[in-house]
Amino acid sequence: MSRSVAFVSGASRGIGAESAVALARAGFDVAITARTLDAGEAYDHVGKVAPLPGSLRATAAAIEAEGGKALCLQADILDSAAVDQAAQSALEEFGRIDLLFNNAIYQGAGNQERVLELTPDQLRAIYQGNVLTPLALVQRFLPTMLKQSGSTIINMLSGTAFIDPPAPADQGGWGFAYPSSKAALSRMAGSLRAEHAGGNLRAFNLEPGLVITEVMRLAGIDEEVMARFKPCTPAAIAAVVAWLAENEPKPDWQPEEVLRCPAIAKELG
Repeated sequence: MSRSVAFVSGASRGIGAESAVALARAGFDVAITARTLDAGEAYDHVGKVAPLPGSLRATAAAIEAEGGKALCLQADILDSAAVDQAAQSALEEFGRIDLLFNNAIYQGAGNQERVLELTPDQLRAIYQGNVLTPLALVQRFLPTMLKQSGSTIINMLSGTAFIDPPAPADQGGWGFAYPSSKAALSRMAGSLRAEHAGGNLRAFNLEPGLVITEVMRLAGIDEEVMARFKPCTPAAIAAVVAWLAENEPKPDWQPEEVLRCPAIAKELG
C-alpha cells in the first residue's frame, strides 16, 4: 500500500522540521519547502541577516531515517512563482497531497515594528508570506485533494491574532502587522468547511502557544519575556500535527474554531 503524502512549508527548522519528521514517523512521505536548502545559508530573519541552525537537507535526512521519502523544494514564500513550482513539483512526484501544513511565515522586517514605523512594503510582504502564499498552496492542491478519499489542511496561526499585546513589540510584546495577517488566515478554514461541507476535506486552525525557536531568540525574545508565558516545544506541536493527520479532534477542543496546541499536546501525553 502506498504511503500518504504531506506537504510542509517552512520545514528547514523549528515546528515545520519537527512536524515533517513526525509525519514521516506516522507513515507519510513528505514534500518540504523553505528558503534554506543547505546549512549555513544566511537570510533575513526579523530584520537581521544571519544563518540559523537547520536546513531542508537536514530535515530530509531525518525524514528518510524514519522510513519516509523526502522531496526538498527550495522556495521563498515571497516568490509566488517559486512556491507554485514547488507545489507542482510535489504533485508531479507523488501524484497526490493528503495533508497540507501551511506552517511557513514571513520573517523579515515589519514584524516587530510599531504602527508609526510600519511601511506599506513591509505590510505587503507580511501579507504575501502569511496570507497569499498559504492561499496559493490551498488553491493549487485543493482540486486534487477533493478527488481523494480524504485530505487535511492545517493552517498555523498565532495567539497574537486574538489577544492584545502586553507591551509594544520592541519591549516584549507584538505589533499590528503579523497578528493581523494571522487573523486573516484564521478565516480560511471555516470558509473551506462551508464550501465543501459533507465532503472528504478537513480544515483546521492550529494555535501553538509560545514556542521558543531560533528565530524568536534572534528577534530578542529572552528569558524575561518567556517567563510571562508557558512555552511549548516544537516537538510537542509536531506530535499534535501528526495526530491530527489521522484522527478526529474531540468536540470539546472546538475544532471548528482554533485548536489550542498546548492543551491538546498535554492531553495526548
